[in-house]
Amino acid sequence: VQLQAFGGGLVQAGGSRRLSCAASGSISSINAFGWYRQAPGKQRELVATIPSSGIINYADSVKGRFAISRDYAKNTVYLQMSRLKPEDKAVYYCYAHQTLPVREYEYWGQGTLVTVSS
Repeated sequence: VQLQAFGGGLVQAGGSRRLSCAASGSISSINAFGWYRQAPGKQRELVATIPSSGIINYADSVKGRFAISRDYAKNTVYLQMSRLKPEDKAVYYCYAHQTLPVREYEYWGQGTLVTVSS
């Protein structure tokens, strides 16, 4: 499984940005996609996850502002970010969790930088 994230850039506070994550390879057994982020000097943290079945999960800090979605036809996962704040500045990573009969795998995209100016 390969993940390619893109869509980062410079955004003004209060603005919006959409990140995309294109998945390729053996994605039929992917049971969840997600977005994580890592701000300078901080640990990587969960932003949102979208399972193949089940409930979408958001970090409290982005609830009501961010929305994760999945386009099955395009094998792409999106993160629509609205009302961005300077503290949202981070490198955003796309994530996929795969469950196979003998083990589980985690995959990460290369990261895309989102900078929010105040």
